[in-house]
Amino acid sequence: MDDKSGLAVVTGASSGIGYELAKCCAAAGYDLVVAADEPEIAAAVDDFRAMGVNAEPVEADLSTAEGVEKLYVALGGRPVELLLANAGRGLGHAFLDQEVADIRHVIDTNITGTILLVHRVGRDMRLRNSGRILFTGSIAGFMPGSFQAVYNATKAFVDSFSWALRNELKDTDITVTCLMPGPTDTEFFERAEMMDTKVGTEEKMDAAKVARIGFDAMMKGEAGVVAGFSNKIQAAMAHLLPAGMLAEQHRKEAEPGTAEG
Repeated sequence: MDDKSGLAVVTGASSGIGYELAKCCAAAGYDLVVAADEPEIAAAVDDFRAMGVNAEPVEADLSTAEGVEKLYVALGGRPVELLLANAGRGLGHAFLDQEVADIRHVIDTNITGTILLVHRVGRDMRLRNSGRILFTGSIAGFMPGSFQAVYNATKAFVDSFSWALRNELKDTDITVTCLMPGPTDTEFFERAEMMDTKVGTEEKMDAAKVARIGFDAMMKGEAGVVAGFSNKIQAAMAHLLPAGMLAEQHRKEAEPGTAEG
């Protein structure tokens, strides 16, 4: 598949990793349709347009079928060369202390909306036999997430789904890549109400570096990439240690009240 500029779609692009992924696309000459469930997405496109590309914002709740459809309709039938499925939500605290509505929002954003969008755009890519898909997974998907149980489980789904879809498309010119970062310097932990935890307050990887690693891996057609050396070690250990030990280690990082004073 020839590398060429065209249209890139980035979800969760109003801030954090998604915003930086959109900048990577713009720097490579791709026009953009960017989406988020907050009005800040309208301001973000000014930064992308300043990089010399066309950029269109779509404010939509991608945890719903209606929101996914709104984004797909905004594409207007244009071929998508790059689909960066980055939209996601986190949720801290003990599972039984969480509200069901919040739990469902995390599941519907991270899993349901993601696969609905990839199904729609991916079918179009298959008809053209051209395109690249990047999922933002997480090393959290490798371990039982005590006090982040739902979030980690959703990322386990994304990580697994990405590899499976890549295999299904191995005889096509469509590539599927999974970016698996560790804790990243974004608004994630504040939104997940985890600023009283060790993982919420410790030093994190720069979002721009994470995005660049993921973008480069996608453009090279790589299957998956863990961002950051320490995260690579943690991911490797997750495949060796018993699940109970991993859950206990995660508890020490994510349990409320573990923030280092």
